[in-house]
Amino acid sequence: MELFDQPPAGEAPLAPDAPLAERIRPRGLDQYMGQSHLLGPDKPLTRLLAAGRPASLIFWGPPGTGKTTLARLLARFWKAAFVEFSAVLSGVADIRRVVAEARVRLKQGQGTVLFVDEIHRFNKAQQDAFLPHVESGIITLLGATTENPSFEIIPALLSRCRVMVLNPLGESELGAILDRALGDRDRGLGGLEAELTPEAKEHLVAAAFGDARRLLTSLEVAVNTAPLGRGGRRLVDLTLAEQAVGKKALRYDKAGEEHYNLISALHKCLRGSDPDAALYWLARMLEAGEDPHYLLRRMMRFASEDIGLADPYALNQVVAALSAFDLLGMPEGALALAQAAVYLAMAPKSNALYTGFGQAQADARELGPLAVPLHIRNAPTKLMKGLGYGRGYEYPHDHQGAVVGQEYLPDSLRGRRYYQPTDRGREKFLRERLREIMQAKARLRLKPASDGGDNADGGPEKSGGEGGAI
Repeated sequence: MELFDQPPAGEAPLAPDAPLAERIRPRGLDQYMGQSHLLGPDKPLTRLLAAGRPASLIFWGPPGTGKTTLARLLARFWKAAFVEFSAVLSGVADIRRVVAEARVRLKQGQGTVLFVDEIHRFNKAQQDAFLPHVESGIITLLGATTENPSFEIIPALLSRCRVMVLNPLGESELGAILDRALGDRDRGLGGLEAELTPEAKEHLVAAAFGDARRLLTSLEVAVNTAPLGRGGRRLVDLTLAEQAVGKKALRYDKAGEEHYNLISALHKCLRGSDPDAALYWLARMLEAGEDPHYLLRRMMRFASEDIGLADPYALNQVVAALSAFDLLGMPEGALALAQAAVYLAMAPKSNALYTGFGQAQADARELGPLAVPLHIRNAPTKLMKGLGYGRGYEYPHDHQGAVVGQEYLPDSLRGRRYYQPTDRGREKFLRERLREIMQAKARLRLKPASDGGDNADGGPEKSGGEGGAI
């Protein structure tokens, strides 16, 4: 991908005292960090660039994920004039002026990319003003928003744009951005001969929460306030990094003992039904820079392992928290994690599902590939039917209460009980329901078995016969 070395028309030259985050913006897509799901091989933006035709796009993602940078790089790639304004400061009159200028450029053979930051702040009438010009191709609209476009962008405009979702940057990507800013003598901090201790770098990256702008702002403050050392070098230690970020680095090693100590504390207070302790340990880990997705994964496991069907909504709460966090990012999304943690702590507890599945896994491993009983095998061919596959299968929906007395486990496991619900929460009702089912099955097994034919999958040939009431 060949990009201009010089900024496209419409991009003002940078002032010498411009913020580091502005000075260090990538000049080419090869310098752009993150969003591999969009710019990786055969990914949406890669395919779009390969096609060579400008397209109107909405970039949706948290702050500092590269929305503005990506818009500028696309304008360069398309050799288009780049016009940028904020929805906070501009109105319909500005749109008309931009469109008039774009018409002139188009006659001269150059397209115009109109980049609208915070596009969700435009009201309906202002968004309507874009429609005919996007439709006609006079302008290529690139919008950036931190809000869900489905709710904030009018449907007519949304239908004319493709939405590209940008994710928070990972720690490795933030680390690479930091290293590039430190080493760049032309636009970065390379001329200041700055050096960061590993602890300082880790703290700056963790405290950025996936936001490159926040990282670079903190880095610039830390380097500029670092005292000159031997040879004119500036050493940024953990104390300076903490001061630049505005918060202390909590003792935390993501790969070491403290990581496991804290996640163990969170698990145990959730299991012990202590919402206050759950909030504290959750806050400790988030403040120390723990990946929120890791915490959500652990809470999902907890919802099934320690709550299970005593409260089936527990797992729903965590899945909803994951969705909410991915929409909001940090720091707003942290509240969704807190809500899930409190719900898990307050929910009735049961490990019946965990215990039962563990026993089933042990039997599956230790007893080997036990044969599937003939009556519950599938019989798609005449040969298989002739061998008895599916013969005698009783279709539950043809029986009273949709319960039959047939066995479904291999003969050597007949009567084995894995799931034994407790009397806590919803499992109290499930326990009673399971008791009724087992009693009905026991009564039915005392009756003579009916010939259910050779149907194997509940198709047209379903078995008849009387069932037992529950």
